[in-house]
Amino acid sequence: MDGIGNTMQKKAAELERLAEVLVTGEQLRLRLHEGKVIKDRRHHLRTYPNCFVAKELIDWLIEHKEASDRDTAIKIMQKLLDQSIIHHVCDEHREFKDMKLFYRFRKDDGTFPLDSEAKVFMRGQRIYEKLMNTENNLLQTREEEGATFERTLVASEFIDWLLQEGEMPTREEAEQLGRRLLEHGIIQHVTNKHHFVDGPLLYQFRMNFRRRRRLIELLHERGRSIPESHDSPFCLRKQNSDGGNTSFLSVSPTKEIKVAVGVRRSSMSSSCGSSGYYSSSPTLSSSPPVLCNPKSVLKRQVSPEELQTPGGPFLKKTFTIVGDAVGWGFVVRGSKPCHIQAVDPGGPAAAAGMKVCQFVVSVNGLNVLSQDYRAVSNLILTGPRTIVMEVMEEV
Repeated sequence: MDGIGNTMQKKAAELERLAEVLVTGEQLRLRLHEGKVIKDRRHHLRTYPNCFVAKELIDWLIEHKEASDRDTAIKIMQKLLDQSIIHHVCDEHREFKDMKLFYRFRKDDGTFPLDSEAKVFMRGQRIYEKLMNTENNLLQTREEEGATFERTLVASEFIDWLLQEGEMPTREEAEQLGRRLLEHGIIQHVTNKHHFVDGPLLYQFRMNFRRRRRLIELLHERGRSIPESHDSPFCLRKQNSDGGNTSFLSVSPTKEIKVAVGVRRSSMSSSCGSSGYYSSSPTLSSSPPVLCNPKSVLKRQVSPEELQTPGGPFLKKTFTIVGDAVGWGFVVRGSKPCHIQAVDPGGPAAAAGMKVCQFVVSVNGLNVLSQDYRAVSNLILTGPRTIVMEVMEEV
């Protein structure tokens, strides 16, 4: 029988919670390296490479609003220590202590335990990133059983791609990989009715590896019931499906970000087409994926011609946005021109000054007034980490 039972779904949810800890820990590690919190340190004439001081890290977590107090910060780091993501440099302390002790991420010294679950997770993450970073037609909007699902994979086409990319040597082994990815909560059938089989059934990634994680999430034991937006590279998460309030989880932006503001005026309105932004990824529960397409944030629509009319009530601004370890922190939607639908308040884009309802004029010098949001998204994804965007906003 192809159906997915409750036991397998519960196991997948448990494994995904473990994966969430791994992703959160890796995002923190990258941030600490970027902020020079992790570095070589000396103690008693001995050098300890790539480590951090526990007391200093707790200060950093509070300063960056990842923890409200020192006790919470200790609990967060203890969670990472319990999951073997960090450890004391001499393995003399099994507790994370608010002291001048050296700790290190196991990934920085090669001691991370690569058990079967971790290997499947890392394989899934690599496949996810490869799919997101290369031009292909695998992820598309498709229908199954009378319902429409966004960003789906056809199982047989996914297996063809795995073989083409050299991920697996045979079709049978590729199908087994797909089954392991499903059992580990990385992908799932769009309606949770089938295991992974080589054929025409549709599957979606259950995890968005690029979503910005807040460290406080590590202390939430129950599985998430909130669908994630897979609109990479923007790493925003929608908190409900009715188009109401949205909130976002983010890491802090880098300090390198600079803002350059232009002053040329022109005029514009926006034609966002029929697209708002949607959250279509599967949830962790056994319920089917939530499909939603909330209303555009725009008050009125405009055209590129209006946008470029001299003397209009619009101000052009230019932003230089340096992506951090997990993205840039905004969502574009609409078409001809597309607009900023949402901005992560703690992300690099917000730090640069980006706001909702701004219209996208150019990306890295390329005029995109005639492009839709999918083309603009792809342009950003395939470009450099630092992007220069020209936008216009009503004054």
